Amino acid sequence: MKKAIVYVNQFFGQIGGEEKAGAAPEIHEGQIGPAMQFAKELEDAEVTHTIICGDNFMGSNTDEAVATILGMLEGKEMDIFLAGPAFQAGRYTVACGTICKAVKEKFGVPVVTSMNEETPGVDMFKKEMYILKGGNIASKMRQDVKAMANVANKLLKGEPVGDAETEGYFARGIRHQVWLEDGTPATVRMIDMLLKKLNGEPFKTELPMPKLDRVPIAPAIKDLGSAKIALLNTGGIVPVDNPDHIQSASATRWGRYNIADTEALKGGEYKTIHAGFDPAAADANPNVITPVDALKVLQKEGVFGSLHDYFYTTVGTGTTEAEARRMAQEIIPYLKEDGVDGVIMVST
Repeated sequence: MKKAIVYVNQFFGQIGGEEKAGAAPEIHEGQIGPAMQFAKELEDAEVTHTIICGDNFMGSNTDEAVATILGMLEGKEMDIFLAGPAFQAGRYTVACGTICKAVKEKFGVPVVTSMNEETPGVDMFKKEMYILKGGNIASKMRQDVKAMANVANKLLKGEPVGDAETEGYFARGIRHQVWLEDGTPATVRMIDMLLKKLNGEPFKTELPMPKLDRVPIAPAIKDLGSAKIALLNTGGIVPVDNPDHIQSASATRWGRYNIADTEALKGGEYKTIHAGFDPAAADANPNVITPVDALKVLQKEGVFGSLHDYFYTTVGTGTTEAEARRMAQEIIPYLKEDGVDGVIMVST
């Protein structure tokens, strides 16, 4: 029987939550967490090992984490490598893509993972591997594992994997010539599409073009010494009572808080409500996420002209592009009204 190895993060590896996000890689014989479901769905392969690594460790010590995991895999029988599903977790999707790419390059075995379309891992890695279109929350685990296993089973059997739409993975930009089952010639299909287009009828192109959301690069600030700068962040820094009720993940709300007479944000007065990282450091010193203190010093030193009287905040983890775009459009009028020349966007 063929062999499969599964990679998961600290949460799905059942060693802990955010407090264990810094956990170094470890390998276990057998199945832990999602690996147990993969064991049920894979038809001709057994899951022999589960690798667990904290999301923060992979993100902050990428080279070390990858080297450690590749070392763990040396000498192991492995016909396929599976990572996730990662759902809508930004760090986890990047971790899954990173280790899948490394395993594929090092050992030459097929790799499969799953992510939600709103996560950064998709654009980073979709050309490198099969990434199934996953759900946004962990309750989609069974269906996401099943979708990954369907592709994995074909790869293990040496069967052709269908097109992206049929199989449910993100298009990789690879085109193949195929024979259609109904045998309709290309000329007939083309004329049929043309007639539908001329008559205003719906039709489906055989050569879809990617839709790119291109944002024009803003011109450089001509005179920083007289410029007004605003501070925005996606780290969830808010007054301790979170007056705008911003969600800790998948945010649809944002806040605007006055710092005109504030030299530095103080722990106990401000905190983070972000669910994607350990809040201890940010709660103790909110300036590590929203550096009001440093900007006030730079303003006094004349590095820039003035600081906008408010900072703006929301939470990035799980927040969709659509919601982020809408919130930006709501914030921009305030910046324009106060004549802001440039924005510092602090992430996590």
